[in-house]
Order: sequence, then structure tokens, then C-alpha cells
Amino acid sequence: MKAIHYLIIAVVLLFANIYSLHGQTTEGKEFWLTFGASSFPYDHVDLQIRIASGNTPTIVTIYFTNLDTSVTRSMNANELFTHKLDIVERQAVYNSTMGVTNYSIHITSNEPVSVYALNFHSGSQDATNILPVTALGEEYYQMSYFSIYQDTYAVVATQNNTQVFHNGDSVTTLNVGEVYYRTATLGGSDMTGAHIIADYPVAFFAASRYVTLPFMGGLPGQSPSNLFQQLAPVKTWGKNFFVPATHLPQEVVRILVSQDNTNILVSGGTIQTDVQGAQTSLINLQAGDFVELEISGTGCFIESNNPIGVCAYQSSRLTPGVGSPAQCWIPALKQTVPYARIAAFTSNQMSFFYGHYAMVCTPKGMEDNTKVSVGGAPFADLNGGSWIENTAANMSFYRMPLTNDTATYCFTNSAGLFVLCYADGFSVSYYYLAGSAMRELDAAFYANDVHFQDLRDTAFCAGGAVNFRAEIENMEVDIDSIKWYINGFQETSALNQLVWNKILPIGNYEIKMWVLFENEDTISKTGILKIKNCELDAAFYANNVNLNLKDTVFCNKTVSFITYIERLNTSQDSIKWYIDFGDGFEEHEPALNKKQWNRDFSTGNFPVKMWARLENNVEIEVESILKMNILWIKIRNEVLKK
Repeated sequence: MKAIHYLIIAVVLLFANIYSLHGQTTEGKEFWLTFGASSFPYDHVDLQIRIASGNTPTIVTIYFTNLDTSVTRSMNANELFTHKLDIVERQAVYNSTMGVTNYSIHITSNEPVSVYALNFHSGSQDATNILPVTALGEEYYQMSYFSIYQDTYAVVATQNNTQVFHNGDSVTTLNVGEVYYRTATLGGSDMTGAHIIADYPVAFFAASRYVTLPFMGGLPGQSPSNLFQQLAPVKTWGKNFFVPATHLPQEVVRILVSQDNTNILVSGGTIQTDVQGAQTSLINLQAGDFVELEISGTGCFIESNNPIGVCAYQSSRLTPGVGSPAQCWIPALKQTVPYARIAAFTSNQMSFFYGHYAMVCTPKGMEDNTKVSVGGAPFADLNGGSWIENTAANMSFYRMPLTNDTATYCFTNSAGLFVLCYADGFSVSYYYLAGSAMRELDAAFYANDVHFQDLRDTAFCAGGAVNFRAEIENMEVDIDSIKWYINGFQETSALNQLVWNKILPIGNYEIKMWVLFENEDTISKTGILKIKNCELDAAFYANNVNLNLKDTVFCNKTVSFITYIERLNTSQDSIKWYIDFGDGFEEHEPALNKKQWNRDFSTGNFPVKMWARLENNVEIEVESILKMNILWIKIRNEVLKK
């Protein structure tokens, strides 16, 4: 039976990797949003919020702080919901003047969802993903582009008495739901590199009003646009990035530095030497400095010795010239996930666009593992494009056309992926991060190579040692500089240790890493570690054949299933069965909570899955393929007659 135990564990872990978003990602249950102005007034623009639900039905509420009104929607699994703001709602969220307002939107959901927002006019448009509250932080840098009109950003407070600082100067104090909207000087400006700090987590949006790519100073024939992109906090920045290239002829990348004495290596990009405010060297950059690259073809690979932020900007025109730009935040390579659910803006005014695309990025050599499900359909190979390799980054990417404007797109690859979305047109565009992790990378610890923010979704088997490892930026180990705690008690044997291990019995443990830096700053990171008994017997049998059904072909149309589960929970709905008859898994309701049942099958291959809840509320799933060939019965009967 031990072989069955390990096979069950492998199946359960594989299923968890494919069907659940681990740890901190761009998916969540609570979000804050505001809109910056474009070059058109609020009553001339289309503002949209698009929400993609997960594998579980949910109830979503969109609350308008200024109006004290809300929109509530019950969503089915894998459903897409688009809320177009009416003129009253648009006025209540559309920032155009520097200062403090309550022009915010609070989005909540019972279950994890992905949220996106669009600021659209035929002459100015961009879209952004919305980060969940759990991914927000206290430190940001503005990342924008030179604007002939006004560069702007917006800060949304998630807690009362939030002080906001711009380049070290205190600028305002916000209460929950209030927005600080900052505009630069009229007549040309770019606040890229501005340092924004708050004493509580805030949502931060780049929202420049009137930009061309490249900047042309208002020359005739240009196609300007606003930028609209939620930026990630500094604690999530990394050191290694891959930026894929769209199919458009003009694309630039900005790299922003968060620490002094930063050195950068670039493969696949050309440094631009005529960009106002940008540095022309990649060596010895200081905090707030930025460089700009031009890229094409297979994209570029970026490395640095300190954490950096990266944004890509595309031009909408299909021929070189001055195009309508859009801005996209690029996640670090440590921010890949095994699963991402996205939504594309492909309806209503989207007829202005030629096409909509998802750029799916995954490790080179793992392309065949990448699958997509549209609207909850069975996972299949990507279609409509081809894989493009970037050897330097050891990454590949695929530009997949998004043609279904009413369905979610779910991408999976157990080796990890991230997804960007963009659209092209003659003078319209959007570009945004569609799905990735948002792990904290400034100071992190890992247990058996699992990031501390992913531990809650991962269970380790009892009996072996758990290996802990710390990764801390700019940290030199000194006396009492690193402390480790388990359930509130210091692990003295691990004092000042970057690497250590411990055998833990079955149970849940709060693991905390505390760090003291040379400047007397402190930081702590906490994760929940789960140790479970992997020697639990759980299997199902078909006609007395155990889990390995794929090596057996059944010829009797009636199949009897028997379940063997040790320590089964006695609560209602503790056993569920699912069968795939060709359209994806569907629950077989007659077998609910039954350990023994039977049904008739026709000829074919039928994936069968058993779900069970154990006494300790651990959920397991065992899956295999039932092979049927009823024709054998007819052949056997004919032989017996003779």
C-alpha cells in the first residue's frame, strides 16, 4: 500500500499546483481603485471594471466611496463580469485636479477573483490590472513617461491616518478610501523616479495624461494617450526580468533603481541616449535613477545586483512613427505562478482595435506544458500563434489572440508562467500585467524552497527535516541580526543563521523571521507551515482494480467503484466523485458521500476523480483514467457461440 500512498500524494500535489493560485498573486478578495484623467473630461470617456471569477461561484461588490453606493453581482465559476460606469459614477472616480478627494472604488469578493480596469476614449486609452490589498505596500517609485501636458500619479489609502511623503516631504494625511492625486508642472514633465512612502499600505497608480512614444513635443500627426498602470511596491521588486516583445515595431522598456550603487546587465535591448531625465550608463546607478531601452524581436533579459522595477511601453501603430502608447508593469522572474486567470477587454468600444493578445511567458523547454482553458472548458494547447525563445533569459513566450469577449482565459504550467495582455490599433492601445505572483522579495524566507507567502497553500510530509533559507537584501549577518520564531518562541539554535533545518511533528506552525539592519531598521516576515501525515490510506477501486486504472481496460459496461479512506470526515459532503465525459469534469451527484456505487459506461476513456475530506480537514483528490471497450463483450459472445 505504500506505493499507493506516495502516488496519492503526488496526485494531490500536482492537482494543487495546477488548480490553485499559490500564495500572494494578482488574484484576491479585496481591491482599491481610482482613475486618473486623460486629455478628455469624465463625460467623454468610457470607464470599465472587468472581473474574472475563479473555479468557485462568488458574490462581488463594487462600492463607490464618493457616492456611498454599490453594485453587487453574483458570479458563477469561470464567469466574466464587466461593469461600465455610468456618468454619475465616472464623475465620482475621475481625478483631474491635484489634491485630496474620496474618488475611490472598493471591490470585495467572497472568493478570489482577478480585477482589471479600463480608461477609454478613441483618442486616449489604457488599461491596468488591480492588485489585491494583500499585495500592497508602503514604498513606491513613480514610473511614467514624459508628458507634454501633465505627469500624474494617485495614492489610495486603505487605512485611516495614512501619512504620505513625496521625495521625503510630507504632503498629506489620508483616511481609508481617500485619494491623493499628484500632478506635475504643466508644459512638459516626467516624475519617473519620484519616491513615495506611506506609513500604511496604499494602492499606487501611474496616470500620465498626454503621452506619445517616442516623445515628440506636440508635433503634428502624433497620436497621444494617457497611461494607466497600477505599480507594485518596492518590496516585490526583483533582480532578474524577462520582457517579451509585442508584434508592434516600437517598444521601449524603463528600468528604475531602488538602491544606490546598482549595476545592470541587459541582453537584447539598446540603451536610448536622448531621453530626458534618463541615465545613459548601466553602472553605479543611484536610487531613483532610470534608464530606457528600445527592444524588439525576442525581447530582452535584465539582471541587476539590487532590486529594480521594470515597465514596458508599446506604441499602437503598425508602422514606425509616433503612436498611442500604453504602459505595463513587468514582474520579476521570481514572480511566476503555476496558474493565471485573465480577462481581455474585447467588447463595446473595442471595435477600434485590430486585435487583442495574451503574451504567456514560461521557462524555455517547458512550452508543451502550457495549457489554456477558455470559460472553464477542458485545458488545451495554446493556439493562434507560435513560441518565441529568448536564450539569454532561458524563457519562451507565446502571443495568443484573445477572441472570446465573454469568457475567462485560464493558463497553466506547473513550471511557472506570467501573462501580459495588450491590444493594437491605428491610434488606440492598452497594455497591462494580466497574471503573476506578487511575493515580497525584499526580505524573504523559504521552507523546502517554498516562499513564505506560499506556505499556507502547501503541506509537507511528517518525518523529514524542513530546510529553512533566508534571502535578505543588503544584509550582513551580525550579532542578533537574524532571529527565528516558531509559534512565538525563539528558535535559539537558528540565531543569525541564514540556513537551518528542523524536524517538526504533525500540525500547523507560525514561522517568523526577524531581521535587524545596520541602520537600526527592523523587518519581520511570517508564514504558516503545515505538517501532515502522508501515511493516510486513501484509494478508490474500479471492479477491484486499484488506482492504476490507466493500465487496465474494462469490457463490462457496468463498473463498480469502492472507496478505501482512512480517517474520513463524518460531516456532510465528505466524498465527491467527478467524471469527464468529454466536456470537463462534472460532479456525479448520485455518488455523493457514497463509498460504494456503480454505473454503466460506453466505450471510451473517462477521467475519474475522487475528492475527500479527512478528519483533520485536509482535502485530497485522487484521479485516474477509466478505459472501456464494450466491443470485447460482443467478440467474446460470438466466440462462445461457436
